[in-house]
Amino acid sequence: MKTLTLIFAFILLPLTSMAQTGGDYLSQVTTAISNKNWDGAVELFSKAIKADAFKSEMYYLTQVDKSSAVCHRLAYQLASFYQKTRNYDKAFLFYKELTQLQPNNVKYLNGCAEMEVMRGKEENALRLYERALELDRDNLAANIFIGNYYYLEAEKQKQKIETDFRKITTPTRMQYARYRDAIDAVVSSNYAKAKEYLQNVLRTFPSAEVQKTLNKILAVEKTANR
Repeated sequence: MKTLTLIFAFILLPLTSMAQTGGDYLSQVTTAISNKNWDGAVELFSKAIKADAFKSEMYYLTQVDKSSAVCHRLAYQLASFYQKTRNYDKAFLFYKELTQLQPNNVKYLNGCAEMEVMRGKEENALRLYERALELDRDNLAANIFIGNYYYLEAEKQKQKIETDFRKITTPTRMQYARYRDAIDAVVSSNYAKAKEYLQNVLRTFPSAEVQKTLNKILAVEKTANR
């Protein structure tokens, strides 16, 4: 039994010693970049991140030439890793870096916007998704977010208008007219915007939930036009 234990220990020891650290992978990344082996550099960098995310992040920040052809691909590996591990603040920083490296890359704009949503910064996400739509009118993620954003804003405005009006025990004709004008204003602004973007969604992606929201907007429009 002791002999078998020694044999297994001898077999396993080289395998253990062969396990590469984050630093080992990063050294190979440097070599791959020097040889302009971009795909190899990205693959090795992905392994380095899994082995040691902090060291890989520092490597990117201090040793990667930001004008190099592979820079944005390495940054994307970090952004994706932090997104998957739910470190949304870190993920946002690298997606933001990506939007600076490639301002017209819709994928990076979407990623940055999504991280802003996860960080509770919806207005920042709105601006990013609007930029994405300037580049790609049919961008599904952008149309879904913006459509729902304006719909929820319209719902909040409508609810406040109705709540304030219900507080008036006996409204005058003037007060009622103002109430109707306020509802009409919401319908022609935020509800109309929501309708436009959600209709864009349905043109490329059939969705029962989106159709349900559009039906609610239609019901509000009919009530407002009475």
